[in-house]
Amino acid sequence: MTPERKQELITEFAAHEGDTGSPEVQIAILTERITHLTNHFRTHHKDHASRRGLLQLVSRRRGLLDYLKRTEFSRYKSIIGALGIRK
Repeated sequence: MTPERKQELITEFAAHEGDTGSPEVQIAILTERITHLTNHFRTHHKDHASRRGLLQLVSRRRGLLDYLKRTEFSRYKSIIGALGIRK
């Protein structure tokens, strides 16, 4: 992911100016990385070391989503709607 793309995600999902650590921003960045790795595996299906990293990213995103779901359900619904994570 390029620094420009990361900055775009931060500005799009930030709750306030200078916000880089809110769950929404972290989930958006992780989703971008997961999407990139998923596309990588379409051509490099034997890359098992990176597959392990992908599973770690998915687990980290799952934890952040569970946290949002538990604390503020409206923010959870808005982030999964914006990123198209679930149906």
